[in-house]
Amino acid sequence: MRILGFIFVLFVCIVPANHAAFASAQEWKFDKAHCSFYFEVQHIYHTTRGYFEDYQGSFRFDPQLLDQSSFEFVVMTKSITTHLRSRDRHLRSDDFLDVKRFPEMRFKSSRIRHVGENMYEVEGSLTIKDVTRDITVPFKFFGVRENPFNSKQWVAGFEARITIDRLEYHVGNGKYYEMGAVGKAVDLLISLEMLRNK
Repeated sequence: MRILGFIFVLFVCIVPANHAAFASAQEWKFDKAHCSFYFEVQHIYHTTRGYFEDYQGSFRFDPQLLDQSSFEFVVMTKSITTHLRSRDRHLRSDDFLDVKRFPEMRFKSSRIRHVGENMYEVEGSLTIKDVTRDITVPFKFFGVRENPFNSKQWVAGFEARITIDRLEYHVGNGKYYEMGAVGKAVDLLISLEMLRNK
């Protein structure tokens, strides 16, 4: 009887540990009405702002399971929008994004870590045109709450800001930068509301 009791206790202790080992971060879906991929770049004295309308990807996040969490974003370059047709055509041309040859920009995470309070960092590779670079992106996790428009869903909020050098990614050959017309620093803001069923 003592042996059976010992086996039972051992089983109770081991099973939860094994169950936790197979746990994985939940997948979240983009709320397309409330997700945006913004950018800003300087044009002489004017700050030109725009965004990308078309994107997709996968998003797994759990602050308790960061080793199982991962992000992947694919942004369609031809969807760039600044609300000025002539400028958008120029940005899509081979002077900048060359969308016919490079229809996608891509980010894929390799590691996510907590850096304090509601702040995190995601490490990964960013591919724009023919260049892939390893970057670290700080982001804020606002938390999770019940969707006020759908009681069967959770909604989570995230925001990331980063500045990249567009010339490092061959977005332009430097001509307009040397003229003093278009800056090389591009500020990116990613604002996300993600959804998951309860």
